[in-house]
Amino acid sequence: MSRLIAYGPGGQRRNLVGLGALTLFVATLPLWLNSPYALSTLILIGIYTIVTLGLSLLMGYAGQISLGQAAFFGLGAYGSAVLTVQAGWSPWLALIASALGTGLIAYLIGIPIFRLRGHYLAMGTLAFGVIVHIVLNEWKVVTGGPTGLPGIPRLTVGGLVLKGDLVYYYLVWLLVLVALVIALNIVNSRFGRALRAIRDSELAAESLGVEATRCKLQAMVTSALYASVAGSLYAHYMIFVSPSAFDFDTSVRLVLMAAVGGLASIWGAPFGAAAVMLLSLVLREIIPLLTPRGSGEQQILAYGVLLVTIMIFMPEGLTVAAVRAWQRAGGMRLVVGVLVRLQVSLRGVWPRRRRRKGVGRGR
Repeated sequence: MSRLIAYGPGGQRRNLVGLGALTLFVATLPLWLNSPYALSTLILIGIYTIVTLGLSLLMGYAGQISLGQAAFFGLGAYGSAVLTVQAGWSPWLALIASALGTGLIAYLIGIPIFRLRGHYLAMGTLAFGVIVHIVLNEWKVVTGGPTGLPGIPRLTVGGLVLKGDLVYYYLVWLLVLVALVIALNIVNSRFGRALRAIRDSELAAESLGVEATRCKLQAMVTSALYASVAGSLYAHYMIFVSPSAFDFDTSVRLVLMAAVGGLASIWGAPFGAAAVMLLSLVLREIIPLLTPRGSGEQQILAYGVLLVTIMIFMPEGLTVAAVRAWQRAGGMRLVVGVLVRLQVSLRGVWPRRRRRKGVGRGR
């Protein structure tokens, strides 16, 4: 943790404070909630946060468009499901094997796909996601086809089966914090600086000795590893997977999560995942009221409108926009002023006792 992102000691302290605040918030949040549904939603937000972190590294820092992230998410989920249900593997071994296999697939796919640029790259990643979704639907012998694959065992720790949502919540968010620390270190490393150089100008980066193709491949593999681990966590939590959970709609949602939080903001990933997850729950309730035959197509339309709006008016994401608005409004000075006034008020309520003569002094 000695190189936690940020540039300079001040930035490092801010990240340490942010990690501490997030840890405290995550640890105490279940104490405020009495709803199992809310706890289940928080688990899914944590899982999607891990995917969004990897997507932020690929899109925000490396500048490579990806519309097929749901494919890596699905490969991780189905990898764990098939290895545990059909091969009888341990869930943790299946998680690791699925991540390695997904990373290898990302590397092999990245070699030809990064020959493309701009919109063609987006179309290539979209095509990859569609192909994976078709394979998951049609390879019925292995994946179970459209009906899905049930009977996935839950994760275990030292012989203890993680059954309850509360235990799984703490496990998922512990892994979120680990993934966050790794991502913060990546973007502050030499590799992270190379990714930012490629994003700003690939030609200029190559003229300075940066191996652009190798760095982009590494970013894609890293993003795929994040998505695969999240997919395995999803599979072992739901104990059932089906291709519908990894379609184009999911890819759009993942891109929207990264955009809402800020494509080039690691800290924006949890906020983007939470915002879009809550938005999807609201749309699920509102769309049937607005249209008698509401379906997922209306949700995709709403996601598209929101994504275009953010890209036009807040290209750096809601998180960065909110922080800048807070700074412009003098938010920190306001907090300091409130604390000073509170301290003065407390002094008026509890005046200090005068020390008696001779008390506390040697005689």
